Amino acid sequence: MKSKPKVGAVILAAGSSERMGSADKVMMLVGEKPILAWVANTFQNSSLLSQIIIVLSKPNLERGRRLVKENDWFKVSDICAGGRRRQDSVGIGLDRLQGCEWVVIHDGTRPFVTDDLIKRGLEAAEGTGAAAAAVPVTDTIKIGDSDMFVRETPARKHLWAVQTPQVFRHDIITSAHRQIENEVTDDASLVEQLGYRVKLYMGAYDNIKITTPSDLALAEVLLKKHGK
Repeated sequence: MKSKPKVGAVILAAGSSERMGSADKVMMLVGEKPILAWVANTFQNSSLLSQIIIVLSKPNLERGRRLVKENDWFKVSDICAGGRRRQDSVGIGLDRLQGCEWVVIHDGTRPFVTDDLIKRGLEAAEGTGAAAAAVPVTDTIKIGDSDMFVRETPARKHLWAVQTPQVFRHDIITSAHRQIENEVTDDASLVEQLGYRVKLYMGAYDNIKITTPSDLALAEVLLKKHGK
């Protein structure tokens, strides 16, 4: 009987929190827990994942280690400091995974990730080795030029707002991080540049990324909506 492929996760939480002012968003409370704890609890409790790497900013390393111990996140095998760019931080996390065939990469400031989103991401990635959660764009999008004049209005039916989790075959995503040097805003972009097709799968509008104080207020509303 064939054994189930080992799946690892990289939780990325090494950002600078510039748009949150002086506060460190990943350690800010939503309800009574740090934002990072909501994410890590979901990943810890998922039967799909075997290993978790948490990538933090250097000032948060000690607090992160305390959270791991206090919450008994035994799947967390390493907490490490991130790099200068987002993709550098992901690359550092990838290097610490051991024997994983698949990798789930998730923003540590998206606290409403669910086990179902992780599961559907793994299923979506089976065909091409790469998948990203996304939701259809609800606003009309304009492409502007440098002088703030509209250059184009793309058809909304083809536009998706990409989220995490993003799921990749380990060899594909590690190869992308080693070969592509130009800066990108998500891991799927790296894989696309190597010529791989990335499958989009339906994310969730509640799967928000907390970036600004208004996002934090929305998170409190969503917390009550979900009864947590």
